[in-house]
Amino acid sequence: MTETDELVRRQRELASLYATAKSLTALGELDAVLQSIVRHAHDLMGTDFTYLSLVADGRLSAKAAEGTISAAFLSATIPAGVGLGGKVLATRRPQWVRNYAASTHIDHDAGFDRLVGTEDLVALLGVPLVIRDEVVGALFAAYRSERSFHAGEIALLSAFADHAAVALDNARLYEESRIALRGLEEHVASVERAQAIHETLTGVVLEGGTPDDVAQHLAGQLGGSVVVLDRADAAGHRSGRVTTSVTDGIAHSVAPIRAGDSHLGALSWSRKAAPGHGVSDEMDLRTLERATHILGLLILKERAVADASERLSGELLTELMVGSPGISASQRSRAHARHIDADRLALVVVAEAEAPADLVRHLHDIARERSGLAGEHLGRATMIVPSTDDDRTVEEVHRRLRRVCGGPVVVVGERALAHDWARAFSLAGRCGAVMRALGHTDRGATTGRYALYALVFDVERVHDLDRFLATSVGPLADHDERRGTDLVGTLTTYYDHRANVAATARALHVHVNTLLKRLDRVGDVLGADWRTENELELRLGLELHRLRSSGGLP
Repeated sequence: MTETDELVRRQRELASLYATAKSLTALGELDAVLQSIVRHAHDLMGTDFTYLSLVADGRLSAKAAEGTISAAFLSATIPAGVGLGGKVLATRRPQWVRNYAASTHIDHDAGFDRLVGTEDLVALLGVPLVIRDEVVGALFAAYRSERSFHAGEIALLSAFADHAAVALDNARLYEESRIALRGLEEHVASVERAQAIHETLTGVVLEGGTPDDVAQHLAGQLGGSVVVLDRADAAGHRSGRVTTSVTDGIAHSVAPIRAGDSHLGALSWSRKAAPGHGVSDEMDLRTLERATHILGLLILKERAVADASERLSGELLTELMVGSPGISASQRSRAHARHIDADRLALVVVAEAEAPADLVRHLHDIARERSGLAGEHLGRATMIVPSTDDDRTVEEVHRRLRRVCGGPVVVVGERALAHDWARAFSLAGRCGAVMRALGHTDRGATTGRYALYALVFDVERVHDLDRFLATSVGPLADHDERRGTDLVGTLTTYYDHRANVAATARALHVHVNTLLKRLDRVGDVLGADWRTENELELRLGLELHRLRSSGGLP
């Protein structure tokens, strides 16, 4: 299956999950809700059969099943600490086995093993059902043949279990409310309000809404302000429960957004603290928590779409680089399909950060805004974009990367002539090496700003560099090679310290007399007037020699 097919399949699964959310969360009899859960899970996962078990009095008992052979399966009950279900309850995480009967990693129950044989159950995946941080049961998907479960299936069933837990919670609350209807009319109204909000938010997603749209609608229902925090901003809110604090009369509640084991961010709700009633109504906090399940699915969908888009962008960028100079009709057409004019892709930008940073992802964001392409090429974060002012574009890219990375970033741009993106990439990358060798580790610039050093980073001028070095520092380098000395290093340090003999001697850890003898030897090699004749050429030659050596350039 291709990546595009996989993306389409994933989007269909998520769309199906959204479409079932409304029917799942509808208020109704508990048994009907449980059966609805397993029926929808069975249709969504496409497994041979599914079933749901709940915890009560220290035992895990099957309550609903779809696709089973024997009616006796619904009588299955085992101690809560054994079987695959026991591992799910103990770890609060998804668990699976390729072959249940043969597995030695679980504690078996003889009665349940007999039912396993009757049902011909082989491969089994179980995920926890969690309500308000309490594991109340598990949802299982089973095959009658041996196989593994991949990450996508596990994430999908986990996300579905989140919705199922909401449905189960709603059904339980509604059933409890009906038992004491006369005394709980206000509570029932709160439950129905929460349900209405959940249905409204589900509708927002089905209509193509964004996470910010969901937050806006939720704020309209609950009052106050609701903000979606990304993973970085929500780093301190990874627990599985809503946390609430009050500062200066303002209540702040934060609910983590999760899908399976993945932490995707958090939902923050701020409002005026109600006097005499605590910081919030409990049902509103449950509503906030339930909204995170919807957001988790929506973020997963957006991430899948973004990842696919970035892969396609990176693939096309690599093709243009490898095939340049020039561009094929097919490449031009594919760029056009992404609303990109390939003939205007004039500026190649290469970025590198000292600390680990997702530069490629950030460049993708910038490239989308500028109708360009981004990706990783030959191990470097690279972007090609239209530009009318290269210096300004590169400086702006540097500022944005510096801000999101929070550390030094080197950004180099080079204009591609006649669709020769490969040459522009090479010049930009090599210029970046020169910049770092010069100590410029946090800067955005075009190669034109470093034209003085073009002899070093332009491969087409290698022979010019060789000739220049041969006439400037060549005699000293030859002498060092023959005699095993380091007159080139001595003279470089001498000029680094502004021709101060004492400072140079200290830097080289030698006596002043030793340094003076070395400088006399330089005079023997270059001539007695080396300090006055062609000094600028000599100093530039020493600098270029050092850059070539330290930058790993030819």
